Amino acid sequence: MFSVEFKPGIYWVGSMDYSMRSFHGYSTDRGSTYNAYLIIDDKITLIDTVKAPFCMEMFGRLRTIIDPAKIDYIVSNHVEPDHSGGIPFMMQHCPNAKIVTSDPNGLKGLTGRYGERDYIAVKAGDTLSLGKRTLTFVPTPMLHWPDSMVTYCPEEELLFANDAFGQHLATTARFEDETDLHEVMHQAKKYYANILMPFGMQATKAIAALEGLKISMIATGHGVSWRKHIPEIIQAYKDWSTFKKTDKAVVVFDTMWHTTEIMAKNVADAFNKAGIEPKLFDLRCDHISDVMTELLDAKYIAVGSPTINNQMMPSVAAFFCYMKGLAPKGLKGFAFGSYGWGGQSIPQVEEALKDCKVEIVLDQQKIQNTPNPAFLKGLQENVVNLVKG
Repeated sequence: MFSVEFKPGIYWVGSMDYSMRSFHGYSTDRGSTYNAYLIIDDKITLIDTVKAPFCMEMFGRLRTIIDPAKIDYIVSNHVEPDHSGGIPFMMQHCPNAKIVTSDPNGLKGLTGRYGERDYIAVKAGDTLSLGKRTLTFVPTPMLHWPDSMVTYCPEEELLFANDAFGQHLATTARFEDETDLHEVMHQAKKYYANILMPFGMQATKAIAALEGLKISMIATGHGVSWRKHIPEIIQAYKDWSTFKKTDKAVVVFDTMWHTTEIMAKNVADAFNKAGIEPKLFDLRCDHISDVMTELLDAKYIAVGSPTINNQMMPSVAAFFCYMKGLAPKGLKGFAFGSYGWGGQSIPQVEEALKDCKVEIVLDQQKIQNTPNPAFLKGLQENVVNLVKG
């Protein structure tokens, strides 16, 4: 197991999870990494650990650098087990190490998970001298757990960013300039949309707290780290956390006999005619996490469902459950669908949109049975007029 030297005396010693395909309900088609970092100084320090099944991989990398028993501090930026899961294993092999965590929530969380240990609880602005280097701790509560914090090393201008700026992306590249930047940015956006979106206010505060720091490198908790495009990822976080909009519409649907699908395609075409980029998602084959990635910066959402057993389709209901939890803001939208007899699904979709704080800007677009050319022409005109209106 090879370590990677980020800066003289600072090493990446994490692990790669190429097989992970789901994380808290969002699809991770590119796997992930669990990033941990070793600082060699007068006080040898490990920043974060890895998910428990990957401890031996991390341990193998550590042993290429030092005897792990010599570690003095383990900084736990986040209690969640994909970051802290290796703590019990590491304490077996470095029993003299003290565990640094946030006060009070990190202390509560680690104690609740791993029992009494030798903890050092830190608050905003607290520092820890390692010798030549100093660590400063910046709480980032609810980004995305109450205990979350980041750790900054001013001598190296290095930010250990925990869950901020990361991606679920398994790759042998360790930095964004060593791989496809477009893919990295897409995965960073997907990560933000599906994990951090509900905490835009907290993200804005965290970015403001970091703006006074000189940062030449961001060491992430997942995926690749940043050294060449730091302004770009920070600006992206500013845009995402304030729900900055682009001229884009997300059209989401399920269908039984393709009639709601025909409507969805016409809605997408109409948005395109009006100069709004459409993103069409079929919930029979597209994952809800990919929908949310595009919804993060969209202006419009249109959701369609036929009626089954007096209800909207189960896939559409599940999408709304997921969407409501992530709480996107500033969306305008409407409901559509075809039906066989009852047609209850379309008003249910509209109510679900309202429940997700979407501004309804077009009456329900619905038809019994198969939409005819005249209806589809009117549907398109309604959407175009909505945009231009």
